Amino acid sequence: MARVVIVSNRVPLPNERGARAGGLAVGLSDALKDGGLWFGWSGEISKTTHNPVRKVEAAGVTYATIDLCQEDYDRFYVGYANSTLWPLLHFRLGLIDFKREDLEGYFSVNRTFAAALALELQPDDVVWIHDYHLIPLGAELRRLGVRNRLGFFLHIPFVPASLFAALPQGETLLRAFLAYDVVGLQTEEHRRDFLDAVKQVLGIEPDADGQLVTASGISRAIANPIGIDARGFAAMATKAERSVETKRLLSSLVGRDLVIGVDRLDYSKGLPNRFTAFGKLLQNYPEHRQKVSYLQVAARSREDVSEYQALRRELDRKAGNINGRFAEFDWVPLRYMTRPVNRNLLAGFYRAARVGLVTPLRDGMNLVAKEFIAAQDHNDPGVLILSRFAGAAEDLAEALIVNPYDPDEITEAMHQALIMPQTERQDRMAHLRARVFTSTAEAYCRNFLAALAA
Repeated sequence: MARVVIVSNRVPLPNERGARAGGLAVGLSDALKDGGLWFGWSGEISKTTHNPVRKVEAAGVTYATIDLCQEDYDRFYVGYANSTLWPLLHFRLGLIDFKREDLEGYFSVNRTFAAALALELQPDDVVWIHDYHLIPLGAELRRLGVRNRLGFFLHIPFVPASLFAALPQGETLLRAFLAYDVVGLQTEEHRRDFLDAVKQVLGIEPDADGQLVTASGISRAIANPIGIDARGFAAMATKAERSVETKRLLSSLVGRDLVIGVDRLDYSKGLPNRFTAFGKLLQNYPEHRQKVSYLQVAARSREDVSEYQALRRELDRKAGNINGRFAEFDWVPLRYMTRPVNRNLLAGFYRAARVGLVTPLRDGMNLVAKEFIAAQDHNDPGVLILSRFAGAAEDLAEALIVNPYDPDEITEAMHQALIMPQTERQDRMAHLRARVFTSTAEAYCRNFLAALAA
């Protein structure tokens, strides 16, 4: 059997996995259940530009990492990846901060990764590269003579050709996708937009199966939505329901309904609109005052990017305004925290919640929506409010689907969720759980690797 090689910007080392693992680490665990190699950045900044690969072995998996120097980090990660590609691919052209030197740094780091990875590869390895940080990595490996099967998966949205055209030197980046045998995207919409961009920008016509034929080979685009270990998360939630921390949360609610949101602190998540909507709920539907508490976990991220600093200040102001207007001496309506909470605790919190708020302005998939569903007690489930612009909405139609740009629509959905009869909640959640327990992380890995091996 061919060895699976996973490549991602950050490598989740064995001591970092488990309760605090991110969505990518959880989603890919099944791909390496029989062993393999996971390669990428260590997350460390070094003082030198010459950094050797370090390896750790655990449970049959080799974790191989490489450090970045400060200049590479600034240009590759903070600059091009997160100040150019991230806003572009989340439809936020006005936030793009493009610098030619950042683009050069982005390609330079991908060349460095390719040179280090090529030395680790065996002839029959199947290589699966992940996300927007590493789009050119396949092309750089091909230049070094690597002939292994190469797959790439984009975990964030893709934009229509008219928006992609705004990217300086976008043709070069788009052509890099064609080095892969299989390009995976989260939804059919993202796949269509990708193929249309290839057609409009590069002049390459895809066939009915999403194949792109060039002089150097054939690349195929597929839609393959990522999932979670639904059974495992459901068991975690059932256990966490009895934990001291969940009991403390329930005790603090004093019988009130819990509305919960869990996100990275990122402008793509629609948090300002969500806070505005909650304030409108208390203003327009006073019957919910002192009967509901909203807990928003928004773990800080990319704090060296100015837009994220501004977002945090805005949310601090909005949270203070809402609590200042509506709080009573024994009730704080909005609880807002920017410290991360581990997945074990979140599982219990999801299970305790009457409403799950997942309202990003754009998202590739959003696994919080699927975790909230998996965590629910089928006898007395909560209600998921989901943005129509989250990839998960393509398959989770029984959620209350909202336009996240309209705070009033989110407000109305919160009111509907809070007064929804138990029988309707049960019926909606039964359909949602059936899909989440079918479209799992295991199915995601199996389907992509099968396409790559075909």
